Amino acid sequence: MSHANSTIKRRPRAAHFGGENAAAFALLALLVVAPFVAGDYIAYILPQYMLYGLLAVSLVMLWGVVGIVSFGQAAFFAIGAYAMGLCMGQSDLGFNSGYAGLASGALAGGLLAGVTGWFLFSAGVKATYFVLITLALSIITEQVAVSQSQLTGGFNGMFVNRMALSPFEGGAIAGDIALYFFVLGVVAVVYALLRWLMASSFGTVLAGVRENEDRLTALGYRIDQYKTLAFALSGAIAGLAGALYATTASFVSPSLAGVLFSTQVVVWVAIGGRSSLLGGLVGAMVVATASNYLSATMPQYWQLILGVAFMLVIIFFKDGFAGMFARLGQRLRPREVS
Repeated sequence: MSHANSTIKRRPRAAHFGGENAAAFALLALLVVAPFVAGDYIAYILPQYMLYGLLAVSLVMLWGVVGIVSFGQAAFFAIGAYAMGLCMGQSDLGFNSGYAGLASGALAGGLLAGVTGWFLFSAGVKATYFVLITLALSIITEQVAVSQSQLTGGFNGMFVNRMALSPFEGGAIAGDIALYFFVLGVVAVVYALLRWLMASSFGTVLAGVRENEDRLTALGYRIDQYKTLAFALSGAIAGLAGALYATTASFVSPSLAGVLFSTQVVVWVAIGGRSSLLGGLVGAMVVATASNYLSATMPQYWQLILGVAFMLVIIFFKDGFAGMFARLGQRLRPREVS
């Protein structure tokens, strides 16, 4: 294994903050000032879009880094949301039930993804069947949420209280501004940790799985274990996003695990750019904002418009808008004269 580790070289790190780093800092600065400039409604609705972005980032880690397309991210998101709802209904934990909900949501999403991935990848399931199985997982999760109405509220959904930010029980419920910056902090930390992880030897191996899985197998790597770990981490991130979404939106419904929402996550990442964590984050926020606007103004045609936009991006911008801007930046960068 030591020989295998030395065979795969780490990708070189840039000596300066390049394109995505600069764009990430610019986005962070914009999000910091947004609630003070745009008003109370933005402070309420934008955290939900940021959490959609975090959900998209969980898919980028699979699709863009490992080369695995999953239609099950909505299932992990919904499981995390229901875990938060159930925890917020408990008042005798002795500490802030909101933080218990966040931990439970991440753990539930990661555990389900890990167990599912272990069975599928150990059996050598190929990409096409993996897509179908994860899609079925979302359908099953939605049906369970509907059928277990004594826990989930069934079709009527579940109302979830706002969490308090104090770690102790009985703290004041977070207001819109406080929760906004809490969500922003969580999204920023998870994004930064994933950037660090993708630059590590673990991330290099995951990229190697995408590029040439057979070669890594010949070098002695247990590819099924790496895929399972990546899928479990992806599920944990989606579950964490779902848990935060539940207390931010104050409501959870079975549709969060449905086929439509599962497909929307894939569309967000495809449009934003599956090769970029930031592209997936921004793509989800922009497309979700546009979808909500179109569904309110053109309820009969918004899905058609979104589908056409998805096809156009796939045809003309294979790597999404993140890839388009990356190529544009390379063309505008001055060439070195030898």
